[in-house]
Amino acid sequence: MIRVQNIYHMLAYAFQVLRGRGYRDVATEQFDNAAELCAVILSRGISSQIKRGLGREYMDRTEAISSLRGKIEVSESVKTRSVMRRQMICAYDEFSVDTRMNGILKATCRLLLHADISKARKKELRSLMVFFSDVRDVDLATVDWHMRFDRNNQTYRMLMGVCWLVAKGLLQTQADGSAKLMDFFDEQRMSRLYEKFILEYYRQEHPELAAQASCIGWALDDDFDDLLPTMKSDVMLCHGGAVLIIDAKYYSCTTQRRFDKRSIHSGNLYQIFAYVKNKEAELAEVPHTVSGLLLYAKTDEEIQPDGVYRMSGNRISVRTLDLGLPFESIRMQLDEIAETHFAREAHCSDVG
Repeated sequence: MIRVQNIYHMLAYAFQVLRGRGYRDVATEQFDNAAELCAVILSRGISSQIKRGLGREYMDRTEAISSLRGKIEVSESVKTRSVMRRQMICAYDEFSVDTRMNGILKATCRLLLHADISKARKKELRSLMVFFSDVRDVDLATVDWHMRFDRNNQTYRMLMGVCWLVAKGLLQTQADGSAKLMDFFDEQRMSRLYEKFILEYYRQEHPELAAQASCIGWALDDDFDDLLPTMKSDVMLCHGGAVLIIDAKYYSCTTQRRFDKRSIHSGNLYQIFAYVKNKEAELAEVPHTVSGLLLYAKTDEEIQPDGVYRMSGNRISVRTLDLGLPFESIRMQLDEIAETHFAREAHCSDVG
């Protein structure tokens, strides 16, 4: 079972802004559930955004107005008889706060008002809604979350990330098109956060390692790669000639059962093996070692994956990360993975 407080730490690594002065005391607060945590983060983030100014964009407007503005739509004005009301249909650009991202913030706060959070949190969110009076409502179930960020809206990146977690965690669309609240953070949502957290942890806490989510090319006998899937690692750690590919897995069940026997998920094992062997082929011209690690988030199952295997000359490990422990213990587990692996590889190179 993951601690709610650890969700904050995971978010703080995924979005570094959460490690800033305005959020530091969040790390010491206790929360009853993840919705409460996200409500606090959004409340502080939106307050900060309001102080610097809500984002604005030029929006296309076409409406009947009394004072002429922009381009007059003569045919539409005649058709709607707006002249009879001493108005004309005009098309113009307006520099407005009624943007998609502001609409998402407003809709997410409204959604949280129906969640299991304290009255004090709800009061904070309601007080912020005053600043969104000119922002139209957005249907979170239809939002396209693939957004482009630039220097003008960079401060919205974390806010949109938390909104995505809230919307996907609290809102579930039914077959008839209606929506209902559901339990916060399902497996899919936590899986993405878990992957991002592991990558950013090693980037920030182990600068001696090159940490990235790299694509791995297929070791082909020719150049024909039509329809082959992309191999993109969750985390790839490199130091000298040593490479460790980590596949971060967040499942409700860390093992599979077949014929009354527990085993590692076969698809996961095939995947990490393919990553390792193709990366090894990619580095064939330079001295190197390539290893793989399946890093599962620990569950409450009786059997937890834990083992080291030698496969075709490569080391493939399977471990679990206990997210139910205090964060300092999680930090120690992650540090031990990196230090043990690269110390061993350095020792092997010296012996060689």
